Amino acid sequence: MKNMKNTNIPWLGYVPENWELKKIKYTLQERIEKNNPVKSENILSLTAKQGVIPHSEKEGGGNKPKEDFSAYRLAYPGDIVMNSMNILSGSVGLSKYFGCVSPVYYMLRPSDKNHDVRFYNYIFQSTVFQRSLFGLGNGILIKESGNGKLNTIRMRIPMDKFGQLFIPVAPIIEQHRIADFLDAKCEKIDAITSDIEDEITTLEKYKKSEIFKAVSKGVDNTSLKSTNSDVWTEIPESWKLADIKYLFEIVKRIAGEEGYDILSVTQRGLKIKDISNNEGQIANNYSGYQFVYPTDYVMNHMDLLTGWVDCSSMFGVTSPDYRVFRLRDKNNNNLEYYKYVMQCCYLCRIFYSLGQGVSNLGRWRLQTSSFMNFLVPVPPIAEQEHIAEYLSRKISEIDATIELKQAQLDTLAEYKKSLIYEYVTGKKEVPADV
Repeated sequence: MKNMKNTNIPWLGYVPENWELKKIKYTLQERIEKNNPVKSENILSLTAKQGVIPHSEKEGGGNKPKEDFSAYRLAYPGDIVMNSMNILSGSVGLSKYFGCVSPVYYMLRPSDKNHDVRFYNYIFQSTVFQRSLFGLGNGILIKESGNGKLNTIRMRIPMDKFGQLFIPVAPIIEQHRIADFLDAKCEKIDAITSDIEDEITTLEKYKKSEIFKAVSKGVDNTSLKSTNSDVWTEIPESWKLADIKYLFEIVKRIAGEEGYDILSVTQRGLKIKDISNNEGQIANNYSGYQFVYPTDYVMNHMDLLTGWVDCSSMFGVTSPDYRVFRLRDKNNNNLEYYKYVMQCCYLCRIFYSLGQGVSNLGRWRLQTSSFMNFLVPVPPIAEQEHIAEYLSRKISEIDATIELKQAQLDTLAEYKKSLIYEYVTGKKEVPADV
């Protein structure tokens, strides 16, 4: 192992003695080239997961691109592209494309053409480096995702502040060796990650199909009859279809005061929001929130893409924007069965097909009339209970498997970040036989 020196930079610690420390502005230069006159109509996007890709390949679609191409900047192959608003959450990548990008993006390339741009890209991929940027930015927005995870941090890092940061600069030969080594290692990790993600996707599809099959056809082989519904085309002969309005009623009971548990509906179910930690979006006043009682259903009908619906086991208050409704007859209907029916309508995009609004802005809403007049399958109470029991057991098994695989993904992601950090800071040497 080489002799090491203390950089006195908290995130960096010790680096090899023959490595330099340089400010980013003296190591990398910013490319500021407007797409005016228009040189490219190939709009590029950047995400922490996918890196730099054509906008058409972006998962989830994202915001609609501007039609005025001259408002963009240009990015070239070999440019490090970073979103000035999302550097902290890992929105940094190396471009393989020539195209135009949002003006909030920074494009960087080595000042010395002999330096390896991949080496510097790996530095910026390091979670430790990203976390060191806290306090440099202007404005913070923490957004709660549909699965309950706080995973979006928007904090603009001005280039003049970013350029003042010191980064390690390895000798050129070592830059190439480190980059080659990390390319090979990360490719293997990414391949394993991709396989596990495919397995999770398959499990999610299986879960979806099991729920739809159970709530529409039951869990026992039985003779079916055709219906006039475009959704539930066949149901068991002993079942019927009924409008939601005949089974449920919408309730809105305003609290009028604060002091109650705040309930938030996520794709992991209904949960108590921790407002003391500034979790998610925080209201100025909760007195206008509506009561939720055990056995009430709570639905985020404002976002049919990432929203959810759940049956509450708790008392509390929830956003007045949510839809709260309850069964008219709890004695002859099973709460869990109808919970699965409602969740099926989210998973299978059934409610989505009935929505109105602006989907790419996350405002795809299910209007009250469309909801109340929607037909749902109504089995006899004994079958409702049987289906609910079956799905509870089946989904628990599937979710446990998904959770295990998700833990594997988390471990791989952490290993990859740690591996990158250890080598771009010289704490580990590339093996001689590599």
